[in-house]
Amino acid sequence: MTSVHQARQALGARLRELRRAADLTGRQLAELLAWPHSKVSKLETGKQTPSDADITSWTEATGASAEKRLALLASLHTLESRHAEWERVLRGGMSHHQSEWGDAERRAGLLRVFEPVYIPGLLQTAEYARGRMAEGIAMHNLPNDIGEAVQARMARQQVLYDPGKRFQFVITEAALRYRLCPPEVMVPQLDRLVAASTLPNVRLGVIGFETTLVTAPKHGFWIFDNNLVMVETFTAELHLAQPPEIERYAQVFRSLAGIASYGQAARALLMKVMEDLSRSLPVGETSAEE
Repeated sequence: MTSVHQARQALGARLRELRRAADLTGRQLAELLAWPHSKVSKLETGKQTPSDADITSWTEATGASAEKRLALLASLHTLESRHAEWERVLRGGMSHHQSEWGDAERRAGLLRVFEPVYIPGLLQTAEYARGRMAEGIAMHNLPNDIGEAVQARMARQQVLYDPGKRFQFVITEAALRYRLCPPEVMVPQLDRLVAASTLPNVRLGVIGFETTLVTAPKHGFWIFDNNLVMVETFTAELHLAQPPEIERYAQVFRSLAGIASYGQAARALLMKVMEDLSRSLPVGETSAEE
C-alpha cells in the first residue's frame, strides 16, 4: 500500500469519526448533504479524495469546530501535493509540465534515476521524446502542443553539462529493447546513450537480462538529492517527501545500481542492442556506428 493511499485512508477515518461523534449514520449524513450514500462510504474508506467543498460541508453537517475543519483541509492539501492527478498536472499543457521538471532538475545537486521501461527524459533524442509525448497526449486527451513540449524536454538536457551537478541513471535492457518507437528512431537513441555515458558527471548503468535481480524493478522513479522522490503512474504523479520513503527508495536504488554494468561493459551492451536493431532498419538505412 502506498503512503498516498494510507494518507487518504487516514483522512477518511477522521471524517468517519466526526460523523459518529455527531451520532449520524452514513445514510443520514448523505441525506443531509444531498449526496449519494456511496459517496460517504468512498470518502470514509479512502477510495475517493474529498474536495475542499466536501470537507466544509461535512464539518458543517456534523457540527465540527472550525479548528477541525482547518486541520482536515490542511491534511487534504498535503495529500494533494503528493498525489497530483495528470488531469490537473497537465492542465497547462505538456510543455509547461516539462518546464516544471526542468526547474526541479536545476535545483538538485544529485539526481538518481531508475527506469525499467523508458529512456530517461534527460537522455532522450528529440524523435524518441516526440513518441513519448504523443503517447501522453493521446492517453490523457490533451491539447497537442507536442512541438513545444519536445523543445522544452530538449532544453532540460542542458543541465547535464553543469559541472556542479551529478547524475546517476540506471536502466534495464528491456528499456533498450521495447519497441516503443521504430528502429530508425531507437538506433540513434541508443547512440545518444553511448555518448551520454562518457560525460564526466554522468554515471549510466544498464541491467542486462542475464543479471540476477535481488530487487524487482517494479516501476521507475527519480530521487532529487535526499529531498524528494517522484514516481509516475498511469493516472498521477506522486511526490514523496517523507524521510522514511526517501530512504527506502534510496535503498532500492542502491540495490539496483549495484548490479548494473557501467563504462565499457554498459557501452558494449548498448552496441549489441544497436546491432540487433540495425537488422530491422528499412533498406538504405544504416546504424549509427557505421
